[in-house]
Amino acid sequence: MTKQLEEMEKQKRRLVEMQARFKEQKMADGVTYKRYSIRDVEGATNGFSDALKIGEGGYGPVYKAVIENASVAIKILKSDVSQGLKQFQQEVEVLSCMRHPNMVILLGACPEYGCLVYEYMENGTLEDRLLCKDNTPPLSWRARFRIAAEIATGLLFLHQAKPEPLVHRDLKPANILLDRYMISKISDVGLARLVPPAVADSFTQYHMTAAAGTFCYIDPEYQQTGMLGVKSDLYSFGVVLLQILTAMPAMALSHRVEKSIEKRRLREVLDPKISDWPEEETMVLAQLALQCCELRRKDRHDLATILLPALSRLREIATEEHEVHNSNRTFPISVAHNSIPLSPISS
Repeated sequence: MTKQLEEMEKQKRRLVEMQARFKEQKMADGVTYKRYSIRDVEGATNGFSDALKIGEGGYGPVYKAVIENASVAIKILKSDVSQGLKQFQQEVEVLSCMRHPNMVILLGACPEYGCLVYEYMENGTLEDRLLCKDNTPPLSWRARFRIAAEIATGLLFLHQAKPEPLVHRDLKPANILLDRYMISKISDVGLARLVPPAVADSFTQYHMTAAAGTFCYIDPEYQQTGMLGVKSDLYSFGVVLLQILTAMPAMALSHRVEKSIEKRRLREVLDPKISDWPEEETMVLAQLALQCCELRRKDRHDLATILLPALSRLREIATEEHEVHNSNRTFPISVAHNSIPLSPISS
């Protein structure tokens, strides 16, 4: 615990130092975000060394780097998708001012190179953690319930942005990152704003036609009408919730879970790496996810008034259960949540 507090204190000091430098730079050149030079970016990535590459998205590669003694992630936008310099700078200024505990922080950018500098997230993507990549331990149901509420909280922040809502457009487990304390944060926020509209649309169309995995997260109503709205993100969120429960591929997942519920066999599609799913609460989460996956937007629940309050209640239950689980009681604990048995039940 002491070591963790020391680490948090160090991180806090680093952020304070970086913010102080941001203010100095803003007074000097009138921009509101940290501006990095081409030399900074090339030096930090060792000339864009493959050894430092940690990912490759549709918009470009991502590198792990160290700048000013802090670990960062540098995303290089492909040259064919970056905006004009002035437009790019305007959008980065808007995005760098957006701060939320469940959004990956955009620290700055190198406009000349069309690259973005983000805080580094040590525990990688939610996708990798659900698949237990590199032999990482499975996420407990308590962590999954908490992560579901965190994603909803970050998403609502985007949807309530002023002067107009910000639609993510590409929400999926690969775009949800986990920090050193396993707090989840939404990444790639606003990338659709940093490229010309035609490119952003064609990027989404590319997902719809060429990448079956990502195709599964796209709002069916958007596919039919081309009209994008905040409830487009809710469809994607619903699929993410189903994957949090099952750790299965997104393809036809909502149909599979729906059928399992109809047959009263939800336990058969839940992630088998978890043996103590709480029955009632897991059913609630599955039903919330399916309501997000309704084909028509008008049939999807409202995020602010229905989904987030329900997910927050589930997070509270998970937190209470965690405290009970970690208590030093020596007598049997009676918990008011039934667990779903993983062994077959005769019908």
